[in-house]
This record gives sequence, structure tokens and C-alpha cells, in this order.
Amino acid sequence: MHHRIRSLALAVALAASGGVAAQDFAFGWNPRSGDVWVDTYLNDINDYGYRYREPFVDELVRYHDAPRDLVTELLIDRRWAPGDVYYACSIASVLGRPCRYVVDEWDRDHGQGWGALAQRLGIKPGSAEFHRLKKGFVPTYDRWARPIELDNDLVRVYPDRRRITIADRDLRIDADGRGNGNGKAKGNNKAGGNDKVKGNGKGNADKSKPAHAGKDKGKPDHAGGGKDKGGGKSGDKGKGKGKS
Repeated sequence: MHHRIRSLALAVALAASGGVAAQDFAFGWNPRSGDVWVDTYLNDINDYGYRYREPFVDELVRYHDAPRDLVTELLIDRRWAPGDVYYACSIASVLGRPCRYVVDEWDRDHGQGWGALAQRLGIKPGSAEFHRLKKGFVPTYDRWARPIELDNDLVRVYPDRRRITIADRDLRIDADGRGNGNGKAKGNNKAGGNDKVKGNGKGNADKSKPAHAGKDKGKPDHAGGGKDKGGGKSGDKGKGKGKS
């Protein structure tokens, strides 16, 4: 019951905020992790954490050993950016420390950004620990069924995964309800030629939450998805009763 009340309060708070804006956050929003790729995806996590609250919280609870009450407290009462919450718990996982430990460190001294704090905690740029930190984004995005573009470092770790093209990113934007759902996206899959993904041209927004590991076994809806309802104009009136 307590969890449901907190979840409802979080939903109301996020709806009232009117979306993600740096001024909404207690610390503003400027991660400064020291890595452009990490900063880019922490910004994307901000958007995801606002739009898909429950999968975001579940990810931190199930896979980063974060207490649910702590995560909801940070998001609601203390107005932390979802990206900051995610990175604090990710750093804690790499260090083998509780999420609350890194949260307290960031709360006390965040003026120079996440890169400086990570170094003080022993995660230096280019180190094995930092590489583990970046690598951890990939399974998280897989569980969210959310596309992620790999940088050169991660391509070496995941050689069988193709890089996400600009067209794929546009298709993801359509699926998020921010595009027009139009056109074709071609992927350069070296292992299997060119893949084509067609949209339906109707600009349908994603009306369901993405699949998440655990209870939800469904697949996310994609722009361009849906059932073929017929609608042909070749004399069959779409129902197989064409005139002779």
C-alpha cells in the first residue's frame, strides 16, 4: 500500500511538472561525467525516467540494489533528475557500495560534476571501473527495449551488435511520439544486408510502456506497427466480397 501511494504521488508530481526541464531539478542538470557518450545517455535517461516511471524505478531496485523508498524519495521529495539517480546507483554498483553512499557524496559535493566525483571515489577516466560503468548502460537499455547507439569503445565489447544509424534514431523518435511516423529507415547490418523498417505514415504515438524485464513479458509498440485492416480499393472492399 505504501508503495502504491508513493507511486501515485510520483505520477502526480511528474505530471504537474509539465515535462523535463533543468530548472525542475534540485541541482539543475549538467552531469559533466567527462564522457560525451555518457552525458548524452544520461540526458536520454532523464526523459525516460519521467515518461516511464515504473520501469525506471524497477531497474534501479532490481539491478542496482537501490531501495525503492530511496529512489522515490530522490525523485519526488528531493527533486533529483532521473539521470542523477541512475548514475549514482550505477557508480555504487561498480564500487560495491550502497546507492545511498554515492547519493550522500553527490548531495554533499556535486559542484564539479559526476566526472570529478567518480574520480574521488576511485573511478578514473579510461579505467576498467569506468568501462564497466559505461557497459552497464547497454543491458539497462535492452531491458527497457530502448535503442542505444554504441560508441567505439562499446562496439569492441559488443562486436555482434550493429551500430544504430541516424535513420534508426529517427524511427525511435517516431515511436516516442515526437515525430511524424513517416518514411523508411534502412539499417546497415553487415551480417545480413540492408534491413527496412516501414512506418504507417499516421504518426501514431507510443501508447504503451516499453517492455521491461520481470513481470512485463509484452513487446513495446513501434511506430508503424499495428494490424492490417484491409482497406484495399481493388474491388474487394477489404472484406473478400468483390463483385463478379
